[in-house]
Amino acid sequence: MFSPPLSCQLLKSLAPEENTKCQQGLYFQDGKRRVDYVLTYHIKKTSSSRRHTSRLRDNAFTRTLRRGREPPPPAPKDDAEVGSPHHSMDHHDDDKCLRREEFESNLMEMGLELERDEETKTPGVGFVKIHAPWSILCREAEFMKLKMPTKKVYEVKHSSGVMEKINAFISKLTDPLHPNLEENRTQKVKHLSYPFSREKQHLLVSASQQHPFSRIIQHFIFTRCSGITSLLGSGVYLAAYPLHDVSIHHYTLLYEEWASYSVFYKYQPIGLIRKYFGEKIGLYFAWLGVYTQMLIPASLVGVIVFLYGCVTVDDDIPSMEICDQRKNITMCPLCDRVCSYWNLSTACGTARASHLFDNPATVFFSIFMALWAAFFMEHWKRRQMRLNYEWDLTGFEDEEDHPRAEYEFRVMQKSLKKDHKSQKFKDLSAKLNASLAILQIGVTFAIVFGVILYRISTKAALAMSSNPMTRSNVRLTVKTTAAIINLVVILILDEVYGAVARWLTVLEVPKTDKSFEERLIFKTFILKFVNAFTPIIYIAFFRGRLGGRPGSYLYVFESYRMEECAHGGCLMELCIQLSITMLGKQLIQNNLFEIGVPKLKKLIRYIKSKRGSFQEEEYEKKLQRYETDHFLEPFAGLTPEYMEMIIQFGFVTLFVASFPLAPLFALLNNIIEIRLDAKKFVAELRRPDAARGKDIGIWYNILRGVAKVAVIVNAFVISFTSDFIPRLVYQYMYSPDGSMHSFVNHTLSYFNVSHFQNGTAPLEPFHLGFHVDICRYKDYREPPWSLTPYEISKEFWAVLAARLAFVKIIFNVVMLMSDVVDWIIPDIPKDISLQIYKEKILMMDLFMKEEQGKTRIEDSCKETSTLTRSRHSPISAAPSAGSGLLVCVGSTHHP
Repeated sequence: MFSPPLSCQLLKSLAPEENTKCQQGLYFQDGKRRVDYVLTYHIKKTSSSRRHTSRLRDNAFTRTLRRGREPPPPAPKDDAEVGSPHHSMDHHDDDKCLRREEFESNLMEMGLELERDEETKTPGVGFVKIHAPWSILCREAEFMKLKMPTKKVYEVKHSSGVMEKINAFISKLTDPLHPNLEENRTQKVKHLSYPFSREKQHLLVSASQQHPFSRIIQHFIFTRCSGITSLLGSGVYLAAYPLHDVSIHHYTLLYEEWASYSVFYKYQPIGLIRKYFGEKIGLYFAWLGVYTQMLIPASLVGVIVFLYGCVTVDDDIPSMEICDQRKNITMCPLCDRVCSYWNLSTACGTARASHLFDNPATVFFSIFMALWAAFFMEHWKRRQMRLNYEWDLTGFEDEEDHPRAEYEFRVMQKSLKKDHKSQKFKDLSAKLNASLAILQIGVTFAIVFGVILYRISTKAALAMSSNPMTRSNVRLTVKTTAAIINLVVILILDEVYGAVARWLTVLEVPKTDKSFEERLIFKTFILKFVNAFTPIIYIAFFRGRLGGRPGSYLYVFESYRMEECAHGGCLMELCIQLSITMLGKQLIQNNLFEIGVPKLKKLIRYIKSKRGSFQEEEYEKKLQRYETDHFLEPFAGLTPEYMEMIIQFGFVTLFVASFPLAPLFALLNNIIEIRLDAKKFVAELRRPDAARGKDIGIWYNILRGVAKVAVIVNAFVISFTSDFIPRLVYQYMYSPDGSMHSFVNHTLSYFNVSHFQNGTAPLEPFHLGFHVDICRYKDYREPPWSLTPYEISKEFWAVLAARLAFVKIIFNVVMLMSDVVDWIIPDIPKDISLQIYKEKILMMDLFMKEEQGKTRIEDSCKETSTLTRSRHSPISAAPSAGSGLLVCVGSTHHP
């Protein structure tokens, strides 16, 4: 950033689109001062004379500011422009111009240097280039207490003895997975770090050899000179962004070693990402990398569990009994009138498929994933602490968050009103937020209910089809189409809920940007979480439990009978819904939208710019760097990136008992996602403002909350959705020989067909070729010939007690094991804590030696001065005095 300009020959090694012209747009017109930041604004198309006049006034205004004088007086009233009919139309533009001039004058008063460029190839857009002199950057670095490496180095010992040899062996094995960067090799020495100080510059490594102070210029604009956010929001400025620094080697390395799909198998250059984009973005990609690595063991175990289900499907006695056509069990109709009796053997395929996801191994896998989540959280805390140490953030504290411009404006408004009115408005705003949030959640439930009605009506319609193939595939057709409809609704509502959450947060008028961001994240997460998981929760815990029984079904709108689960249980349908929703969101929303939407917006901006009065050959010329970045998509923050990964984390952990392959699909998606995001950040987005941070903020608390909820959800899925508990109860309480034989018959109740409600009996009672007196349905109820026909049987209560006991035991065991993991694994790695302690001692020794050196120099100065006074010869005294003066000055001079 502060190094001299590189040669054109060096730039030839960069990306193809950057090597045609050397340093184009990266410097001021003098070719010496570097462009650190750019502000863009709208230029109204006017006649050439007016444009010339405006340019002269701007130049006069700029010259006046540099001389420290007052701006020129406004034009007289008899000016031709003032008296023109366009004066009223230009009033708004003149107001924006005045606000820009005021803001830019504040920047210049703070020491920044500005250069305006309106004669660009981008019609209707003007550019203000900003440069921060070295002295200003030093002042701000000292104000921010930015840590810099000192010249003092010490040896770093990552481990000792056997562990050192093991780590060296592992490092050798994984060497092909590391990017081709020198900094990725294990560093044996490390520089001591100290907060930047102009008085201590002689102790620090030259800043030109370190990563640039790119965050300091942004600190100027967004913190010290507040109001840029409101200026952007009101259209005074169109955009504010730093330039992609294509002249440095870091950009080339990021392009080749990170933003390329050919290096998908390599680790990310996290240190390089942090140097170019800042700590917060570096932490996001570090977290994403840790999460993706942790998905590897989860995927392997999930695949093993799935393969276990495939191998044991032929040995599963309940599914074999369902597929046995000799049993000839007649089941009750699945819908009124149009559905007839059916043989249980026709559900053979569903029963065998359900075993793939409903077997004893899935219980082990759900416990494993709960512990996996605990290990992941602990592993990330340790990784985060190591990065804080490597990036000199161990003593960093978040800077004071200044009030937002919108908050200050609202406070000024309230100060002009009575207090009780302000309090009344505040209460009304809070009630409105709560009401709208509840309304949005209600909309989600209403849509889910609509999909339920779709399934019920479509199932009845397909059952009436004359095509036997259609009738035989009714369940699969309805399940798949309903899942796709749910996916489409989820994708649409995701965008709506994101906008609603932002609108609600704006209504609250939070005081600081941090408070605004946290409230926005929380609202967005709640709405999107409910939107994504409501259909899945309905299938897992409510479907099939609200339908009633034959002869006493529950109806919606007095005509639609509530749904039932297939005989294999609702777990298979839950798996279908979960897989389609997860894969659809990842493929369509996370990947397709992320690739297509930015490219489409960039194309639209380019087409709009091409509609000007410029000729075609002018567009063929190379744009300036700040013009090229103007056509890139603005950076919208890390919230969308984190949000999609947190929702994915929910899919991986919450219902993993029903879909063991979820970690595998998440792993495959994230391998692509990392390179997709990398390419987006390097080539398709404007360079984000670098921001410091030592953790991932509120997202860590959300992750912990999801991980704890996952334990309860999976326990309930295994207990109430799968047949695991009923099988255990039957095997140990009701089976005559301790096996699973006759388990299917045990779970089926009897119904006398003469007890059907009026108008609900099948229209074709002889569909199976014989008269049916008794049909079966899945439930624990007394038979029609008992003293209490159709009442809940004692087997039901035994199974319910076992299910609740299982939930209680699993929750306590898993939470205890998670606490043990949290206790055993320290948050701070031992070697890092030792290095931090060692650095403190070395830093004290360094400053003690410096103070001793200063004392010796001062004593030497005094002795030299005394000797000089004792000499009476002016000829010999002059050089001695000069020598003593040089020694004394040298003690305070800083290079």
